[in-house]
Amino acid sequence: MDKSNFVDQIKIFCRSGHGGAGSKHFMRNKLTAMGGPDGGDGGRGAHIILKGNAQLWTLLHLRYFKNVLAENGGNGAGNHCTGKNGKDIIIEVPLGTIARDEETGKQEAEILEDGQEAILMRGGRGGLGNSNFKTATNQAPEYAQPGEEGQEGIKVLELKVLADVGLVGFPNAGKSTLLSSITAAKPKIADYAFTTLVPQLGMVEYRDARSFCMADLPGIIEGAAEGKGLGHRFLRHIERNAVLLFLIPADSKGHRDEFEVLKAELEKYNPDMLQKDFVIAISKSDMLDDELKEAIAKELPKNIPHVFISSVTGYNLQPLKDLLWNTLNATPVS
Repeated sequence: MDKSNFVDQIKIFCRSGHGGAGSKHFMRNKLTAMGGPDGGDGGRGAHIILKGNAQLWTLLHLRYFKNVLAENGGNGAGNHCTGKNGKDIIIEVPLGTIARDEETGKQEAEILEDGQEAILMRGGRGGLGNSNFKTATNQAPEYAQPGEEGQEGIKVLELKVLADVGLVGFPNAGKSTLLSSITAAKPKIADYAFTTLVPQLGMVEYRDARSFCMADLPGIIEGAAEGKGLGHRFLRHIERNAVLLFLIPADSKGHRDEFEVLKAELEKYNPDMLQKDFVIAISKSDMLDDELKEAIAKELPKNIPHVFISSVTGYNLQPLKDLLWNTLNATPVS
């Protein structure tokens, strides 16, 4: 997806509808000169609702949708007529979208399924008409409730990419090359850092017509958790991935050190990241002989599975798919 078409964060001003006022009315017609109270209730103000749409991959369509002003409820009327409810506004968003209040930072909604709806802002309740306040001792109440005011505020919508496997590595580690080799995705590939500026998704075809989703994410640099490089704009996308594939090039100066730096940045951003399943792939392995592979393997953590691959020659790409599939579908240890 082109950089200019991928929008993963946006702010919108929202105001839900005010509730309609209840009616203060008494029955009057040619047969009834002094009838009782018959004022109807006011209608509900319109809600602002988020709805998941699996066909959307970006928040681009909301770029110019900065002010969302919902309809007010109608006022009540005589003869117990209830005011019309305001027409709800439905904002369609891609799966993986969360909504936060800008002022408090509190998460208020999360959309993970197609068709899932969540009320972002509730419309005000309609006021009660005077017919609701009639009692044995007050048979002609001359008052009714005003409608409840709606809510307003600035909401921040953030998209966190939904993928089974997330590629983690320094810039130029070969993540885009790997994604293009095992999926139909066509990310930009070049011999310089930060070629990938937005997440790229691809479906990995596995055995027996099965598949899983892989995301190529912008490269981490040391200090990303503090906002350096692409910082938080990148790290939040990793939160959705079930398995993290650490891609470390064979010509790295220190394979274990590179892994530890990457892992530390994830931990600084969100310690819960360390609860995910990790897999290590040593890329560009076509330049290694067996002796060098053995030496690198001794450097790597013993408790994390690893595989040597080459995206260019296709070396060990099927064993990598097997390892990722088995990791994704492993039965959790209780």
